[in-house]
Amino acid sequence: MHLSALLPTTLGIFTLVIDGVGLCALSFPEEILPATLSPTRVDIAAHPLLDEASRQLLAYLNGSLHCFDLPLSIHGTPFQLQVWQQLQTIPYGHTRTYGELAVLVGGRHKARAVGGAAHANPLAIVIPCHRLIGTNGKLTGFGGGLTMKQALLELEGSTIRNMKKVT
Repeated sequence: MHLSALLPTTLGIFTLVIDGVGLCALSFPEEILPATLSPTRVDIAAHPLLDEASRQLLAYLNGSLHCFDLPLSIHGTPFQLQVWQQLQTIPYGHTRTYGELAVLVGGRHKARAVGGAAHANPLAIVIPCHRLIGTNGKLTGFGGGLTMKQALLELEGSTIRNMKKVT
């Protein structure tokens, strides 16, 4: 059984979803949850994990939390899981290119596949796919939109090589 709760933030209303194991989805404002989840909506206070996930997300968004510490329940292909694991090694305030991450999971030729895995990430922000940028420093592909990606990177004060702002 999946439970979800809405979390109003300065960046919009996020949806947190948990299952019996951990946090399994975090959707951006305006993003639609996958139909396979079909969670029961509850108040954040209805479950300790929803309460803790909301507390940590709000702390991240106000700049006082740099690393999430939540039980996660993520499901994907072996390649997606490998990419998501590598995303979690990118430090707060830093970025990595798709190509750099691709080298870590099998070779630079896998950069597009890394992008696909990042796009399929069900726990954006917690698994920080917003820290992936294009080789030329350009902000590319993000489920929450490029304006959201830029806002998250600016929040972190990211050390972005030649980051090109969204205009």
